[in-house]
Amino acid sequence: LTLKDENSGNVHHQFQKLLTELNKPTEAYELKSANKIYKENSFQFLQEYVDNIKKFYLADVESVDFQTDAEGSRKKINTWVEKETHDKIRNLFPSGSLTSDTKLVLVNAIYFKGQWSLKFREEDTVEGKFWLNKDVSKTVKMMNQRNSLNFASLEDVQAKILEIPYKKGALSMIVLLPNEIDGLKKLEDELTAEKLMEWTSLQNMSPTEVDLQLPKFKLEESYSLKPMLEDMGMVKSFTPQTADLSGISRDEGLAVSAFVHKSFVNVNEEGTEAAAATGGMVSTTSIPMYQDFHCDHPFLFFIKQNENNNILFFGRVYSF
Repeated sequence: LTLKDENSGNVHHQFQKLLTELNKPTEAYELKSANKIYKENSFQFLQEYVDNIKKFYLADVESVDFQTDAEGSRKKINTWVEKETHDKIRNLFPSGSLTSDTKLVLVNAIYFKGQWSLKFREEDTVEGKFWLNKDVSKTVKMMNQRNSLNFASLEDVQAKILEIPYKKGALSMIVLLPNEIDGLKKLEDELTAEKLMEWTSLQNMSPTEVDLQLPKFKLEESYSLKPMLEDMGMVKSFTPQTADLSGISRDEGLAVSAFVHKSFVNVNEEGTEAAAATGGMVSTTSIPMYQDFHCDHPFLFFIKQNENNNILFFGRVYSF
């Protein structure tokens, strides 16, 4: 968790470029990413570290009194997250999650709101079945439209893929739909960054007349990143006895106390509102007048920037 302005820090320059791009004002959509570090005020950070995270990650450091006012500090952090996500993410840290032993909290919030390039007409939204599995279904509000959209059939993973552009084409939602009701696990098992790039490339997707059915959905999910980071080898940083954060502070006993992710995505006829505190064989086949793309069973989706392929949100819809 040190941060040096060196060549080995090319990663930091890439993040600087990415975050600057994400936060660039545009009329096409609303997108904002914000980062903040909250530290126990008895610890002093190295000025070089504070300067570099501001430079590369557009992040601020704020001192709070975890030791004697953990609850007040928790509320303060939650208020900041609510503000940055337009009140879409509330109570990121629930009551009691931060204590007098808390030393360091890392927070990232991202908010997105975009309108479809081709909006769904509200009068075309009807009740339809969404199959949770082969035996159980739920009634949902299903949006409908017929349009020419980029499409491909993914024969090697028994799925198909569709691009639904947002206004002015800077961003798109990509939907990965298994051919079978119970095909989501197979698709997830086969999914890699390389395959995703291949599947969504202009060489593999082509404009196709599509009969699209997409459920209106709202997702909210929260989870701790600590277990995932520990699985990736970042174990010592979470324990005061073993953490070496000397690149951040000369004070002993500093460790990462909490790293939580919470996301919110709302998809409706107007577009999407979201927040968050590949080779196989791909083919475009001969098709009927309209290619059915009916999202009436579990599927994956992600929202990406088209110019640089940055993925902003990634999720699965499998229940209502």
